[in-house]
Amino acid sequence: MARAVTLIRSTSLSDVAEYAYAATAPAEARLVFLAGACPLNEDGTTAAVGDYAGQAAKAVENMRTALADAGASIEDVISTRVLVASGRREDLVTAWEVVRDAFGDHDVPSTLMGVTVLGYDDQLVEIEAVAAVLDS
Repeated sequence: MARAVTLIRSTSLSDVAEYAYAATAPAEARLVFLAGACPLNEDGTTAAVGDYAGQAAKAVENMRTALADAGASIEDVISTRVLVASGRREDLVTAWEVVRDAFGDHDVPSTLMGVTVLGYDDQLVEIEAVAAVLDS
């Protein structure tokens, strides 16, 4: 299946970032805007309480489900924003490593942010995403 997303790697910017600096999609692509994927179990409870990596993994799992329900996959994601409820860089990095590994070579432009609090009890991680799909 043809993919709509083209990742842009700038040679004018640092190569330290573990993601592409930009991405494009053609005009005929259908955009899919995902609500923040939260680390919630099917019964609405928060998964992996106190565990940044565990919550990031559950959020990725839930994001994959939402993408599939919209006719997309993780390879169709064009950008992400990863929110981590912590002021400690180590916690942000822990969550980021899980998200980065889930995307593999499809290293979309992403923003990693430490925030004060997220919406659910015991929630530490949330992942927002936009995808672009070429429907046949």
